[in-house]
Amino acid sequence: MEVLYENLLQITWQQVVMWAIGGILIFLAIYKKMEPTLLLPIGFGAILVNLPFSGAITQVINGKTEHGALDILFDAGVGNELFPLLLFIGIGAMIDFGPLLSNPKLMLFGAAAQFGIFFTVSMASLFGFDIRNAVSIGIIGAADGPTSIFVATYLNSDYLPAIIVAAYSYMALVPIVQPPVIRLLTTKKERLIRMPYAPKQVSKLTRILFPILITVIAGLVAPRSVALVGFLMFGNLIRECGVLNQLSESAQNTLANLITLLLGITVASKMRAEQFLSVETLIILALGLVAFVFDTAGGVLFAKFLNLFSKNKINPMIGAAGISAFPMSARVVHKMGLQEDNQNFLLMHAAGANVSGQIASVIAGGLLLGFIA
Repeated sequence: MEVLYENLLQITWQQVVMWAIGGILIFLAIYKKMEPTLLLPIGFGAILVNLPFSGAITQVINGKTEHGALDILFDAGVGNELFPLLLFIGIGAMIDFGPLLSNPKLMLFGAAAQFGIFFTVSMASLFGFDIRNAVSIGIIGAADGPTSIFVATYLNSDYLPAIIVAAYSYMALVPIVQPPVIRLLTTKKERLIRMPYAPKQVSKLTRILFPILITVIAGLVAPRSVALVGFLMFGNLIRECGVLNQLSESAQNTLANLITLLLGITVASKMRAEQFLSVETLIILALGLVAFVFDTAGGVLFAKFLNLFSKNKINPMIGAAGISAFPMSARVVHKMGLQEDNQNFLLMHAAGANVSGQIASVIAGGLLLGFIA
């Protein structure tokens, strides 16, 4: 009882706030089913590391350094970018580039929808963040958790936990964030535009050569991105080669789920009250939302611009799917199309733009790293 009483006296209001944040994340994961494989371990970890004298994190107790298991895991998996890279193998194995290869011009929407990254970097700089932290914050607009972790860790950002929480939270909130922006920037007539889908046969050779060529091109254009692009494309090559089906299934399920769980609880080791509860964290969360909004706007406005010169009109909502939040954004666009016209099927077009955003976001991250390195 004496130990319990002493520990209760050690609790601060900041720790209680972090417990509440952890509880909210657990609620969103379980009851709202929003990114549960990540938000659940992050939420639990946020509670765990803010317990008095938590043995999960490194602390100095009675003059002796006690190394916490989560800090050791962080150094081994996140500090050296191992977990994000392994996760990209799983993501690559999940992606079917067929819709994109059938209609390569969809790659343009993936590029246009990265506008929010560069806009947010500028905004973060105006708020007083140095270029290293501004780029780390801007990459939230990649709508790609592993890329956000990789870039922020590579640049040794001071705000890694806030950046990761913002990136994955807004990814989960894509169905809430994107529709109002799309409706604001499009007319009823534009949302009713039908885009018939006439799939072209994509040969197995093309599917195999695509990840190899993309890796080579990315290495030449944005060398800093080659690790991320390479692991993503390696995962896709495992999927498409046809001789590693069991390995492909393991990468898509076992590997991706395990690494995501470890990543979530490991990242939470940095969500200590004294580091996380700050004005800067609130600003980062706000800038993360700005990044997602301007990503969506960039894609939609680019599609509207193309329509000025095109005989076959593009449904501008497709541009919004150019962000890297795969496959949530494609589903959002498809659902909005059906709401406007229950015979308007936009899923395959949106999926093509969505997977192109996966590639474009990684390359954008590499370009930013190359810019400040």
